[in-house]
Amino acid sequence: SKVTSAPSFLKLLALVTNPHTQQGLAVPTQRPQDSPALHLCSGLGQEPVTVMTFDVTKITKTSSSFELQTWDPEGVIFYGDTNPNDDWFMLGLRDGGPEIQLHNHWAQLTVGTGPPLDDGRWHQVEVKMDGDSVVLLVDGEEVLHLRQVSGPLARKPQPIMKIALGGLLFPSSNLRLPLVPALDGCLRRDVWLDRRAQISASAPTSTRNCAVESQPGVFFPPGTHAEFSLQDIPQPHAETWAFSLELGLQLAAGAGRLLALGTLANSPWLSLHFQDQKVVLSSGPGPGLDLPLVSGLPLQLKMDLSRVVLSQGLKEEVLALPPLGLDPLSNLWDQTQGYLFLGAVPGQASSSSFCLHDLWAQGQRLDMDRALSRSQDIWTHSCPQSLGNGTDTSH
Repeated sequence: SKVTSAPSFLKLLALVTNPHTQQGLAVPTQRPQDSPALHLCSGLGQEPVTVMTFDVTKITKTSSSFELQTWDPEGVIFYGDTNPNDDWFMLGLRDGGPEIQLHNHWAQLTVGTGPPLDDGRWHQVEVKMDGDSVVLLVDGEEVLHLRQVSGPLARKPQPIMKIALGGLLFPSSNLRLPLVPALDGCLRRDVWLDRRAQISASAPTSTRNCAVESQPGVFFPPGTHAEFSLQDIPQPHAETWAFSLELGLQLAAGAGRLLALGTLANSPWLSLHFQDQKVVLSSGPGPGLDLPLVSGLPLQLKMDLSRVVLSQGLKEEVLALPPLGLDPLSNLWDQTQGYLFLGAVPGQASSSSFCLHDLWAQGQRLDMDRALSRSQDIWTHSCPQSLGNGTDTSH
């Protein structure tokens, strides 16, 4: 598609494609001379994983190239600027497809176009300058042509350009159309601009291993946790009080907590634990019940005024509640400190690790990128193919 209007420094971000690359790169192996693939997500994703600085006056090669692999539909691939106020550019994903945002003297725009890139395959992205135009290509196919969007490099008032990978150098609210910056993805075979013009580069901050084969989902390594405010989750039904959770459980190993409802100050009102290949449901100090665990089947938890039902497939266990037993839980939605916890208790040892294909509360899918807080090592949109060697978060 042709769009007449993108930033002046875009001419520095033209990405050159290898003509021998096939569409939708399916081979995850690296060439012997390649450095390890870089994971783009740094903690909560508000900070880039690395920042490179270039001297604009020394740049003779105005192109860059990389390959991207992700299951994440939204986030920042890279951001660049010579001035964050009036000359910046962002390439990211929204709803799985590429999006360019830019702001400079010649143009201010947001354009989304091209095929989805969140299919877990390796894709090559190319953005190249052609006169005053910028062309975006994906896997060798032109998907966007921006015209009259830049001026001569020599006219730049600022001689320094910064390129940030996996994050922004200003608040996400400063984007023309805000998005969640965190991108659970891997980047390899990247070449940025003219190496002779590079002044410095910060050390990558992500420790995630991109060599592990992945599938869609959310992975909680041992000791990690996330929490959601109950005020961000749909209220239980007022008539015939009821609350439901569904976890698309793919893989689980070890022993430890899976989920809890409660507050930070007190013991959880209700909790689920992994133990001996079983899921143990307990409420307060009373006796709990357990359900044999079957990986790959959704785990459902439904509550009403008199009982809690835990089920997986055809198996079901029911925990009866004493009279008024539900009052403490129903009151959680009336206070700001009510939380849904996932994973390990902060400060307590846990050997459990697990993958979720989906997480639903009251019929609403919860996005790990929008958690109130979470451990840096959680894989927000991917899971290892198996839990075992190689699924730790470090190289």
